[in-house]
Amino acid sequence: MLAVRKHEVALFVDRSTRQWIVRDPEGNFWIVPSVENAWDHREPFHPVEDTDLEPIPGHYKYLFRLPFY
Repeated sequence: MLAVRKHEVALFVDRSTRQWIVRDPEGNFWIVPSVENAWDHREPFHPVEDTDLEPIPGHYKYLFRLPFY
């Protein structure tokens, strides 16, 4: 039996670039700007070994109007 694991949506700030980062349910990372309809303006983000992502509390997710919970 093959188990498929879905990640929870998570919000981070990249301390080195001061950008908002979202991890979607599939485990992909996205740069999300601080603009209206932020998710529509997302760009792929590929963390590297020295990326410094700081988790942000989940109650801030509403700011980006993400299409998932």
